[in-house]
Amino acid sequence: MNEKKQQNLAARILEMADDELILAHRNSEWCGCAPILEEDIAFANLALDELGHAMLWYRLHADLTGQDPETTPDRLVFFREPFEYRTAQFCALPKGDWAFSMLRQYLWDVLEAVRLEAFAGASHTLLAQTAARIRVEEIYHLRHTSAWVKRLGLGTEESNSRMQAALDLLWPYTGELTGGTGVAWTDYGLPPDESIRADWDRRVRAKLVPAGLTIPDTAMRSLDRSLQSGYMVDILAELQQVARLDPQARW
Repeated sequence: MNEKKQQNLAARILEMADDELILAHRNSEWCGCAPILEEDIAFANLALDELGHAMLWYRLHADLTGQDPETTPDRLVFFREPFEYRTAQFCALPKGDWAFSMLRQYLWDVLEAVRLEAFAGASHTLLAQTAARIRVEEIYHLRHTSAWVKRLGLGTEESNSRMQAALDLLWPYTGELTGGTGVAWTDYGLPPDESIRADWDRRVRAKLVPAGLTIPDTAMRSLDRSLQSGYMVDILAELQQVARLDPQARW
């Protein structure tokens, strides 16, 4: 792999790691206050899984950039400034109500299903191995959130209205989820972003419409990860607080 391609791949992997991390943080905010006890435990575990997936992507990024895969993830998570993160605003939006968080996670899980299925066949060995490892857990995530989409969409009038409101709010941000730093996935034997996006769109429509939801007509936002969400300031103030008390500490 030439140096330019490797740099581009590393940048794209960092974006995916940042997305996983921040979405995990948002989901963790339900710990102790989910609507039912069983789901309090289940959604917290799902958040932990996403955190673990972020770690795997950070380690791959470290490998691609010649850094230590053991220490680099902590440095990237705890000691970067908000403007240095490459997180999609879709992942950084506040957790909202239960319908919002569950629908966001479902939309993310479908993307993961499409993307990881493709990545598992990548010609880049470490990319393929990392994707295959993450995919095992994501299969269960999608089953879980799919069930909740159906349950809330076809539940009561209120649950349906909350799901529709969440979809109306989230839909424009989904345009951020494919595309990114200049990586031609086809260089690694993978489908292009446009193909991944089309597959994602087909799958979510097939699930949301039978659940009584209407796909919004609003235009999707184009991806611009250089425009950092103001939400990142508050997220990182909490996420990085302990580590920054003593950056040299060993825990």
